[in-house]
Amino acid sequence: MSEEHAVDTPVRDTGSGAPTQTPPPPSPRRRGPGPVVFLVLPGLLTLSAVAGVLALTGGLPDDWTPGGGTQQDAVAGVNDTYGPWLRKAADACSVVTPSVLAAQIDQLTGWDNATAGASGGQGIAAFTDAQWRTWGKDDDGNGTSSPGDPADAIMALGRQDCSLARKVTDLRTDGTVNGDLVDLTLAAYAVGTDAVEKAGRVPADATTYLTEVKALFAKYAEFDREDPSGGAAGAQADAILAPPVTTLTITSPYGSRKHPLTGVTKLHTGVDFGAPQGAQVSAARAGTVVFAALTKAYGNRVVVDHGTIEGKRLQTTYSHLSRIDVTVGQGVQTGTPVGRVGSTGLSTGPHLHFEVIYDGYYTDPQPWLSSSG
Repeated sequence: MSEEHAVDTPVRDTGSGAPTQTPPPPSPRRRGPGPVVFLVLPGLLTLSAVAGVLALTGGLPDDWTPGGGTQQDAVAGVNDTYGPWLRKAADACSVVTPSVLAAQIDQLTGWDNATAGASGGQGIAAFTDAQWRTWGKDDDGNGTSSPGDPADAIMALGRQDCSLARKVTDLRTDGTVNGDLVDLTLAAYAVGTDAVEKAGRVPADATTYLTEVKALFAKYAEFDREDPSGGAAGAQADAILAPPVTTLTITSPYGSRKHPLTGVTKLHTGVDFGAPQGAQVSAARAGTVVFAALTKAYGNRVVVDHGTIEGKRLQTTYSHLSRIDVTVGQGVQTGTPVGRVGSTGLSTGPHLHFEVIYDGYYTDPQPWLSSSG
């Protein structure tokens, strides 16, 4: 008994380009340095280095602290003052992490702020003028909003990515697309959300870009160090969910399997509980209904948002229902009826397909259930 759910593949390339300026060589000295130079020069060099960083970034990020360093090779050759901006930009949503943003910038421009490609992209994130009008802001408060300001560019890329992440999350929630949310977000960045929706997964013409960006994730993992769980699903799986049906008879567990209808081997994103037609399906935890409608693959589907657990969002889903008993926006308590067992959508017979989505990722529901017999 079951339905569709898959992990997907990769994306395409984008570019940039623009002339660079190099400072004139220093004038030769006519005589050796005096004692004053030995005393003053180190301080002057330090001040000039700080001034250079400020000019490059347009100011200090909100969480900059003295002694934070300005060396260029803090993480994979990237100026370490970018780290706080990457983390701040990624705070806008749970799907996007600092390492994802850093990998995108690396793939786009190699962190070269003075490039401009055929597409007209400018700065380290290669924003076109049209894109900048949508996503650009003066995030560092220096009085200018510019794609050539690395701080502004990083924050704008975070806004753009998180907007895409919300769109593909909605598409996945209603069963229109399948796959990992990071993959789908990067694919939407490369070829647009319409192409992702049409393909129902990561489109083939997005795979090159996705492959190149994902290959850089490990290089920038250090930027994620303030998130000890690494943003991964399953970081916390205490038995905090009540059984959604009376008897937890598992007919198909979470994990890779050959789909009984399509014959395709893919990730089964939840657990199928065998239950008679019309049996009550209950909310596994208090929360708010965020989706309740008929979908192609899942049939009648309900999604309940339970808020955050250890800072990460927790949702549960209930699919193939014969009837939906809740509406979007409705608050539910543990045990509130959300629908009845059925076999709507892509299904071989009456059962409940139950999923746990933690921080945007599908995870095995069994460890979360207070009784998983």
